[in-house]
Amino acid sequence: MRKLFQNFIKCGILGWCLEITFTALQSLRRRDLTLRGVTSLWMFPIYGAGCLLTPVFHLFRGLSRIRRGFLYALFILAGEYVSGSLLRKKGICPWDYGKARWNVGRIIRLDYIPCWAAAGLLMERATRDASRVPRR
Repeated sequence: MRKLFQNFIKCGILGWCLEITFTALQSLRRRDLTLRGVTSLWMFPIYGAGCLLTPVFHLFRGLSRIRRGFLYALFILAGEYVSGSLLRKKGICPWDYGKARWNVGRIIRLDYIPCWAAAGLLMERATRDASRVPRR
């Protein structure tokens, strides 16, 4: 249980840092050189839930990075859809992808699959324990 909690904290912090960096870099497209990154407190438990993928990391350890990343992206998109749907019902969803071309229900973006694949691989690495998921 302690390891699960530690991985929850690692994934939550990693997700927050990635989101702040991602949103800050997107400001460059708007020529906003303040590079202000944003997130929401709601995102910490959502990213922290990445720790629940630990058994999946072990299950897929024999696959190539590309395949593992793609599968992780699918799991993350499913989690984003479920969490976004629940938050939207309460009127507190901090994101709205309605203006994006490849959005699904305004809650997920299919063009973010590469980003979620990379995030999944980073979470795999951050939560790696003594049994070690081999690198490929």
